[in-house]
Amino acid sequence: MNIVKTSAALVLSASLLAACGGYGTQPAGPAMISDGILTGNNGMALYTFDKDSAGSGKSVCNGPCATNWPPLFVTEGASAGSDYSVVVRDDGMKQWAYKGKPLYYWIKDQKPGDRTGDGVNNAWRVAKP
Repeated sequence: MNIVKTSAALVLSASLLAACGGYGTQPAGPAMISDGILTGNNGMALYTFDKDSAGSGKSVCNGPCATNWPPLFVTEGASAGSDYSVVVRDDGMKQWAYKGKPLYYWIKDQKPGDRTGDGVNNAWRVAKP
């Protein structure tokens, strides 16, 4: 009888996982992949800035720039790994970077799925895995 219950539980678990496949999948890091782009855990699109040098360990978007392009901040106790690293901002705060490029939100995106920041000033791009 226990074998039947265990088998049923495994089938149910596999079905649930299959149903969720492709929506908000979690790579090894602080972002999710949704519709081919990186998103924060809130489902909002993440962006990179062409003026940031990959692997430099810093962000050049500070002050008023960061008001419009809020950084994806590192939460206390989080650690980098895989394609993710941490950069220290001018104000001392820590920000996530993907493949060396700092990640940002765009203040004008209103809901998950919005990508209105892609191409702004020909310098902002949706972050892609």
